[in-house]
Amino acid sequence: MVSADLRQELDCSICLSTYTDPVMLRCGHNFCRVCIDRVLDTQEGSGGYSCPECRKEFQDRPVLHRNITLRNIEETFRSAHPDQKKKTTGIICTYCIHSPVPAVKSCLMCEASLCDDHLRVHSKSPEHVLTEPTTSMENRKCSVHRELFKYYCIADAACICVSCRLDGEHQGHKVETLDEASEKKKKKLRTGLQKLITEREETERRVRSLQERRRKVQEKSSGVTERVTALFRDLRRHLEDLEKRVLREISRQEERLSHQLSDLIQKLEIKKAELSRKMGHIEEMCNMTDPLTVLQESDTGDLCDTEEGDDEDRERHDKLLHDGGDLDVAGISHTLHSGLSDMMKGVNVCFIIQEASDIVLDVNTAHNNLQISEDMKTVSWSDIEQSRPETPERFQNYVQVLSSQSFSSGRHYWEVDVSKSDWWVVGMCYPSIERRGEQSGIGGNHKSWSLCSKTNQCLVWHISDDIQLPDNISSNRVRIYLDYEAGQLSFYDLCDPIRHLHTFTTTFTEPLHAAIFLWGVVPCQV
Repeated sequence: MVSADLRQELDCSICLSTYTDPVMLRCGHNFCRVCIDRVLDTQEGSGGYSCPECRKEFQDRPVLHRNITLRNIEETFRSAHPDQKKKTTGIICTYCIHSPVPAVKSCLMCEASLCDDHLRVHSKSPEHVLTEPTTSMENRKCSVHRELFKYYCIADAACICVSCRLDGEHQGHKVETLDEASEKKKKKLRTGLQKLITEREETERRVRSLQERRRKVQEKSSGVTERVTALFRDLRRHLEDLEKRVLREISRQEERLSHQLSDLIQKLEIKKAELSRKMGHIEEMCNMTDPLTVLQESDTGDLCDTEEGDDEDRERHDKLLHDGGDLDVAGISHTLHSGLSDMMKGVNVCFIIQEASDIVLDVNTAHNNLQISEDMKTVSWSDIEQSRPETPERFQNYVQVLSSQSFSSGRHYWEVDVSKSDWWVVGMCYPSIERRGEQSGIGGNHKSWSLCSKTNQCLVWHISDDIQLPDNISSNRVRIYLDYEAGQLSFYDLCDPIRHLHTFTTTFTEPLHAAIFLWGVVPCQV
């Protein structure tokens, strides 16, 4: 039994009856061909068309695509429910003049639509071809001979009538009956449909894989965002605590010094007042005219004596001015740096922060047109060949050099100054890379990966498959980052902010050496 809900899915939303010759608009909604044609006719000249279901607008009259699947379902439903009341199509019987009666068939020969009564008395001869009720009969007849199409001309890919075949422009052409041609076309369409189904399944698989990747990226982004947010929240809290601690230390030192300075200032102010008193007394005696009075003053000796403690006060004064009378900025700086260092350790626990690997070039691998500096960190091209011995390790065809050390685990990065180089290649390779021949270039084989810059063009290169990058290097330095276990080798432009250029993803099977190719008279420094 068909449920009521499922049964309603077979009804046209315009006539509210079971579909007849269902067609589909671009928006995906289905209608009876006759029903939607009538709706589109009413919209003619209104400046546009729209779907009666979702109101999606179309600038031009939409093409109606037959929904073969829905039609098959509708026919199956009608076969299983012969008592189901047939829908009215809106097409009226041509012969019912006095009262309009819905047509159930149309005769292509007569170009007339028939109700049940007139269908019973209609001619049964083969010339009278009956179809579902339709108003578009002209497209079933030859425009020249006004005869029904009977054949399909293979040479001209056109439907033709009998007269076209016998004495018309298609005379002598290879033809097929409409049924034969239709079946052949259906066969091709089914083959094409199967290809499209296979391609759609592959497309769906790719969509699902990309959606899964997007989901993982979103999950990872959410997790990293949460970690960063928590990290900065802790950093702000630690910074506030560190700020309070440093400010307390500054205040403590300032208070201690101010107390010492104030105490000594107070003592010196008292001493200054006493000195001023003595100076006034002495000046008064010096202004006396009576010698007897001057000589009889009993405390004249005390007036010029130095008070006890003067040496101690002077020592305190000098110490406060020079040796200990200032803030201990070094101690404050140590407290600050220690606190910041502890915070960076916490950051490193959350996000592993590495120091750049100290790359040293291996002169035993260097091409003889390359000069290596004494510290093994700078390489430059020279048109004068070096007199190095020819060994199996030395590159012969390409002017390139490898690093002495290799990496077989962990995360590492190194940076190269390329500010003075016009043509350079940097990357990593296996120690088993060829040292001679066309397959020995960095990036030109399955044993190496590289980033190349030449004449303002930047690309990444692996197995001779180069990928052009949209922008050239905009800074003076590039970074090469290796995550061995993850099988990732990434390149970055160290501009501000740092710009990711490309990441190779693979499974590394050998240790990796840093590699540099250089052409020109300018150096490249690691």
